[in-house]
Amino acid sequence: MIAYIEGRIVYAEPTFAVLDINGLGYEIRISLNTYADIKELEKCKLHTWLHVKEDAHTLYGFSKPAEKSLFLQLISVSGVGPGTGLMVTSSLTADEIKTAIVSEDVNTIQSVKGIGAKTAQRIILELKDKLKKEGMFGAVDTEKGGNMRTLRNEALTALTTLGINKAQAEKSLDLILKSAANHITLEELIKLALKRA
Repeated sequence: MIAYIEGRIVYAEPTFAVLDINGLGYEIRISLNTYADIKELEKCKLHTWLHVKEDAHTLYGFSKPAEKSLFLQLISVSGVGPGTGLMVTSSLTADEIKTAIVSEDVNTIQSVKGIGAKTAQRIILELKDKLKKEGMFGAVDTEKGGNMRTLRNEALTALTTLGINKAQAEKSLDLILKSAANHITLEELIKLALKRA
């Protein structure tokens, strides 16, 4: 098992990053919260989990051990795979996820694309007691994004990578950008679009 990878950031997008370690490039799937933490850095350390399937070996990385722990708890729930786990950690902050589970807020969990009522209830049932024993950890601060066109393009790429239909994603992004103030960040834009999807 690869516990963590530390190296130079060659490339980072809201859904994945490429880290160079002694001339070897690792492509790592990341959440929006991790992207917010690493996007301005030259080097970083990602706490990783390797998902092995017949046709692919996929690395998932998190800037904080607590986020990795929450992701692993989510995917331990029957019916929640790594893609869905990453969608949850991208759509909501760690605090929002924990609060929703502990307070049995089915609607908040169900607001994540790909999570139905039964899955939301299963997540609450299986994780509520575990999370009550743990402390909460802080949400990630986000920074100002680039210009609107670049922002829209980066958000569209992230949304389609997460499995959202391109036409639907474009429509959501245009509506959000039309009503949003100029200071919306890339992470906020993607989160709002995910809630509309």
